[in-house]
Amino acid sequence: MEDLLQVGILSSTHGVRGEMKVFPTTDDVKRFKKNKDYILETPQGNKEVKVTGVKFFKQFAILKFEGFDTLDDILPYKGCRLFVTREHAVKCEKDEYFIADLIGLSVEDEEGKIIGTLMDVMQTGANDVYVIKSEEGKEYLFPAIKECILKVDMEERRILVHVMPGLMDDAVSDRDE
Repeated sequence: MEDLLQVGILSSTHGVRGEMKVFPTTDDVKRFKKNKDYILETPQGNKEVKVTGVKFFKQFAILKFEGFDTLDDILPYKGCRLFVTREHAVKCEKDEYFIADLIGLSVEDEEGKIIGTLMDVMQTGANDVYVIKSEEGKEYLFPAIKECILKVDMEERRILVHVMPGLMDDAVSDRDE
């Protein structure tokens, strides 16, 4: 499991007092008001930062970091990713998981046949969609709904699925592209 979980990307400066617009990559944008300690991924390595001010504008969180008081202080970090330690992560509800923890899990059907490996999770409006890649290079898209995703076993690093009719009929192969 990942020790750091991405919560945002620094997209552009805001004003001249060292504030930065952050595009949230977290479901809970209000987390920026609750937690103050973050890790900023920079070209020179990870840097611990503390949030001292939070505002919201459209889809962005506008953050003020301690020690970044001018436009010149914060500008070099434009485009950098912002992380939180697992200790400061939002707690998942029952049957909720961090995407970073799901990536790489083995996916098998009810008969124990391995379908492939979970490569990505697409977040749509209605429900997430799991992108599963077989050993042959084919990709399958499974909706993350209870009728399809039967069990996620983090200890055994596997997902048990019910293959609904049509889910594996139109797989895309790397060789087809």
